[in-house]
Amino acid sequence: MNTKSIIWLGAIVGSTLGGALPMLWGESSISVSSALLSMLGGLAGIWAGFKLSHM
Repeated sequence: MNTKSIIWLGAIVGSTLGGALPMLWGESSISVSSALLSMLGGLAGIWAGFKLSHM
């Protein structure tokens, strides 16, 4: 896989997991905390994908 693919995969997985996390404590998947955690998860996924692609 090339660098772009790994970074995109990290962003997609991170934002999906971050957006689903508030459902663990009973909030809706369409909420402010879901949007914020989705953004943070996406950024973390981009960072992790970048690190993984440069190993």
